[in-house]
Amino acid sequence: MNKLKWAMLQMVIWVSVSLFSVTVAAEEKPPGEIKFEACSGCHSRPGYANAVPRYQVPKLAGQHAGYLKSSIKAYAKGDRTHATMVGNAVSISDQDIGDIVAYLESFDLVKSNENYSGDPLIGKEKSASCIGCHGEGGDSSDGNFPKLSGQYQSYLIVALQDYKLGKRNNPMMNAMVASLSDDDIENIAAYYASQKKGLGVVER
Repeated sequence: MNKLKWAMLQMVIWVSVSLFSVTVAAEEKPPGEIKFEACSGCHSRPGYANAVPRYQVPKLAGQHAGYLKSSIKAYAKGDRTHATMVGNAVSISDQDIGDIVAYLESFDLVKSNENYSGDPLIGKEKSASCIGCHGEGGDSSDGNFPKLSGQYQSYLIVALQDYKLGKRNNPMMNAMVASLSDDDIENIAAYYASQKKGLGVVER
């Protein structure tokens, strides 16, 4: 076999092995990881912020699948409003939702060191009535209620304000936050953001 034919054979073998490796790697990824690519532009960028109103896009790694599924459904029904999220929620299938939320729930909680304003100690006192659903320190064990530990403070503040203003429709939460002042909301959000272990970002 002359050198040219040998070189061509080596090239064919290399390309075949490379394509096989890429195919195998893709097949080994869980479906939720592949489908989450559509979400990664916002939710895989640490500290990435929504423009108006200004808040950091929530961390999702380690969040309960049940809560995430109900959140997506809430966007689809109009109980929660955000143009991008509503657009995604109305066009995604139940199978895709199930795969994505199962993937996100599979992550362990991570060490957290978030910046915050306000007083987390006061926030801890104010959040006493939240423990029944959200758990001690925001580490909920009930899949129907979100974990809050380590979540961005700016996101939590906007979420609580939206419940208070009725922009988020949940009778229990609407009632719980009705009497909270702006300082109360800031301090409660600081308490959950200050937890040393919590939700993470799915970095790509």
